[in-house]
Amino acid sequence: MSKYRITLDSKVYEMEVELLDGSPSAPATQPASPVVSVSSSPRSDVRVIDNAAHKETHVSYDAVKSPMPGTISAVLVGPGEVVAKGQTVLVLEAMKMENDITAPRDGEIGSLFVSEGETVQGGVPLFEMA
Repeated sequence: MSKYRITLDSKVYEMEVELLDGSPSAPATQPASPVVSVSSSPRSDVRVIDNAAHKETHVSYDAVKSPMPGTISAVLVGPGEVVAKGQTVLVLEAMKMENDITAPRDGEIGSLFVSEGETVQGGVPLFEMA
């Protein structure tokens, strides 16, 4: 049995996942709240389905989330680009201030989940590190 801690919308959920016949178990019914499923790989991916927007996003544990609601005013790097820890990946404008969203470590940008001009809520995934 594997234990995971996941933060969604500033709420922390702790879960245990038991593998049956080599695959993660799934709930029998779909709850009204967002659905979270965890794969069995060591660096698991999380699949979040936002029921209100009917939008599905695949994010890894290396996903960088928006610290606050705002508008993406600039995207400075793209998927596959190598970045250094602290390098600005995108700029989030909130309350008339520009906030640099930086790479948490050296690595490669895996996926970008936002684009310039997009409005985001706090806690949503912005990009992931590969």
